[in-house]
Amino acid sequence: MTTPRVGVLALQGDVREHVRVLADLGADVVTVRRPDELAEVDGLVIPGGESSVIDKLARAFGMQDPLRAAIADGMPVYGTCAGLILLAARIADGAPGQQTLGGLDVTVRRNAFGSQVDSFEVDLEVEALGAPPVHAAFIRAPLVEEVGPGVEALATLDDGRVVAVRQGALLGTSFHPEVTGEQRFHALLLDLVRERVRRAGRRDAAR
Repeated sequence: MTTPRVGVLALQGDVREHVRVLADLGADVVTVRRPDELAEVDGLVIPGGESSVIDKLARAFGMQDPLRAAIADGMPVYGTCAGLILLAARIADGAPGQQTLGGLDVTVRRNAFGSQVDSFEVDLEVEALGAPPVHAAFIRAPLVEEVGPGVEALATLDDGRVVAVRQGALLGTSFHPEVTGEQRFHALLLDLVRERVRRAGRRDAAR
């Protein structure tokens, strides 16, 4: 089986942690800063960090349009924390002029749980991943406030608030599994990447 090549958007944020998890899972991992690097990967992780800063840098580096095109074309993408904000179609409390890449039909609220000192960890039941529960770290985390009809809520807090979603080949989590040793969301991304590569291979063979 071909080793999936997955990129980690490396404009700002906790890039190394995601690279490490993906490498541990056997992926061919590269960092992505330019459009030509994005064109060489089959899937992408958008890490946590400052969503408004990543947005500005994506535009400055000429990455916004290529990223939007890759998402629209069906590239599997996983966004954590700030990455979830960037994948959201709508931000309830965006910074002035802040834009998103879109793809997930959700509305998110930035820093919904407070500042850095309000960070917390909790175990979440995620049916799609099975047992055991996911140990999730929320660090200045966003919250999914509205979910569109095509979006699956993968995880909620005890009070029902949505903190992980999937829509087609797109995944988003409010929390940081890469900092707690949780690898199953990244493994799910790799499954989506392998399936996309298989489908592309079948189409090429049929030509």
